[in-house]
This record gives sequence, structure tokens and C-alpha cells, in this order.
Amino acid sequence: MTEVTISRLDAGVPLPAYSHPGDAGADLVTTVDLILGPGERGLAPTGIAIALPEGFVAFVHPRSGLALREGLSIVNTPGTIDAGYRGEIKVLLINHDLHASVHLARGDRIAQLVIQRVEHVTFTEVEQLTDSVRGAGGYGSTGGHAAAEPHGERS
Repeated sequence: MTEVTISRLDAGVPLPAYSHPGDAGADLVTTVDLILGPGERGLAPTGIAIALPEGFVAFVHPRSGLALREGLSIVNTPGTIDAGYRGEIKVLLINHDLHASVHLARGDRIAQLVIQRVEHVTFTEVEQLTDSVRGAGGYGSTGGHAAAEPHGERS
């Protein structure tokens, strides 16, 4: 198990915690009340700062239940926290609901913190890349949506 040191910047909020054994994400809460109208963004502080060991990164992911029920997500999902960052973790939220506002209260769980190992690589420039089965096929090149297939061409 990897140890991550943490500083609680707001004594009134809990430290990140895993809801269930084996969960990948630890819950983050907001330290402020926040109302986001349809389409609005807002920055929610979490009241914590962490010191990740070198070779690790933390990702801030949306909570699926809030996305389903409220249309709430994270603008730059996943948010990336590099090992060298020591400031407060803040979450840039967005209300994707077209009609209703999202009401958040201090202490509400707003996101999940996932910590992972990362590899640092050396980039080597070449004149031409090696071939692969996929090649340069980009957006939509693998199909996968029956409604998008022309009639008679579904497999």
C-alpha cells in the first residue's frame, strides 16, 4: 500500500475515504455551498492538499450518481494532480442539466480521487511510425453504433 501524506486545510471536512472495500476512488467533499444553474460552472474547494510520491498522479473523477441524478460533471474530467502540486485540490464542476439548478451544500461528496502510478517516457522523433492494424483510423473508425451504419451494411 502506498502512503500519501495529506493536509486538512479545513478542519470541518472529512479526509478522502473509500466508500467500499476495493473502490478505486476516494470521495472528495466541497467546503462551500454552491448553486449551479443550467450550463453553469463553479469551482468547489475540497479543504485538502496532498503530497504524492514521485511516479504517481491523482485524477479527479465525477461521481456517477450525481451525473445521473443531477447532470453534474467535471469540466476537465479527469482533473490531473501532478506529484509536485501542493495546493488545495479544487474541483471545476459543471451542471449539464438543461433546466434545473444543482444545489450543493458544504460537506456534500462531489468527486472521486483516484491515485495511480505513471510512467515517464523518452520521446524519440522518427520520420515514419511503424504500421499497426488500426493505422491512422481516428474518431468513429471502428464503428460500433448500429444507427450510424448505412442500411444493409451491419454485421
